[in-house]
Amino acid sequence: MKTPLQNIILQNFKLQSGKILDINLSYHIFGRDLFSAPIILINHALTGNSNVSGEKGWWRTLVGKEKIIDTERFTVISFNIPGNGFDGILIENYEDFKTVDIANIFLEGLNFLNINQLHTLIGGSLGGAIGWEMLTVEPDLAENFIPIACDFKTSDWLHAQCLIQKFLLATEQDPLQKARIHAMLCYRTPESLNVRFKNEFDTEKEIFKSHDWLNYHGKRLNERFSLNAYHLMNHLLMKINADKKMLKNIKADIHLIAVDSDLFFPAFEIKKCYGHLIKTKGNTFYHEINSMHGHDAFLMEYEQLNGILEKIMK
Repeated sequence: MKTPLQNIILQNFKLQSGKILDINLSYHIFGRDLFSAPIILINHALTGNSNVSGEKGWWRTLVGKEKIIDTERFTVISFNIPGNGFDGILIENYEDFKTVDIANIFLEGLNFLNINQLHTLIGGSLGGAIGWEMLTVEPDLAENFIPIACDFKTSDWLHAQCLIQKFLLATEQDPLQKARIHAMLCYRTPESLNVRFKNEFDTEKEIFKSHDWLNYHGKRLNERFSLNAYHLMNHLLMKINADKKMLKNIKADIHLIAVDSDLFFPAFEIKKCYGHLIKTKGNTFYHEINSMHGHDAFLMEYEQLNGILEKIMK
């Protein structure tokens, strides 16, 4: 089962900034009927959305019938980050929002649906960071928490990359394409590009193949994503700040999954988080994807990710 896109209107929702807004929160439900099976919440990444399964689902290799997240065994819900544009709604005053606001919006959405317990909360990159924020607010929410290629805070390195993104998004000519090209160089690694393109020149197109690939990704995102949405998502990446003192209160089994070559959320930062938590929270576990592809490996190395998740889900 996959429901059509559903909407919840959260009236008079107060942001951390003090602003009070009506928030449209859209979502999909997959698999078993709500309350007939354990519930898994999937938080999407920067340019993702609530469509996680099925023919056009961005995580269809993991979520579906007889997949690791089996829609015959679980109810799967995924919210859209308000303002991502998937439901046609954009946010102009994106600087009013912090990542914890999105976490609180998701928590209100669960409350509206009368969901007070999750089997698993899972998310990659920005989605996982929102998960950290959710569980520091509601530490009893989930039995399992699986943050993938993310951390509970924005590091100085990530701030720097997001600052460059902000500068590029403010340019007049092709801002989204420029920002996406820079982002791709954060999501991948020198080895990944060098091995793939081998410094080859496309004589027919009169362009280096690596340049052609970067231009393709810039143009493709421009066709399916909006500048407003990108501004918001980049801003949220700069505002990840789950309360470190509250992490030990999270009741869930925490399975941190890092990518050894990640330039965006480096594995050494995630290992630091593990080292901090394991001192007081024995049900914390560290897993690592080995890949030359960097941050995007959590979307590319499906066999490794499947292997890690299979052990956790069983």
